[in-house]
Amino acid sequence: MSRLHIETTVNGEPAEFLCAADETLLSGLRNGLGLTGTKEGCGTGDCGACSVIMNDRLVASCLVLAAEAQGQSVTTIEGIASGTTLHPLQQAFLEEAALQCGICTPGFIVAAKALLDVNPEPTEEQVRYWLAGNLCRCTGYDKIVRAVLEAAGEMRSATV
Repeated sequence: MSRLHIETTVNGEPAEFLCAADETLLSGLRNGLGLTGTKEGCGTGDCGACSVIMNDRLVASCLVLAAEAQGQSVTTIEGIASGTTLHPLQQAFLEEAALQCGICTPGFIVAAKALLDVNPEPTEEQVRYWLAGNLCRCTGYDKIVRAVLEAAGEMRSATV
């Protein structure tokens, strides 16, 4: 079977990996690049656990072919923090206890970052709407929504 050579940018750095023509971006990230923070929940694009940002757009990496990453820019959960300094979203998730088992957490954080990138002052309703594509079976959604709103406030005050 022929493998495709993919050259892309992942988390701001040039990256290369080999993949089959029918391999998902999720698989390419996890198996080709060793970035295991992005999780597979359902494999059908319904749970949001595999959320990544591709060219400033939130996508379910289980529904995107790895080959589509050729020449594109991808941000995973590993690219959200700045070195050892947590992103305000990650810090807020810890402070608000907005996680338990951790399977959905990377997808929620990536999705929330995509929201705050386009809307730094979301209302609670907007956060709930934006995160509707992400499912959590452990924590319930109130702590997650509080964490996103807390991070949004922290990020706004840091830019003032």
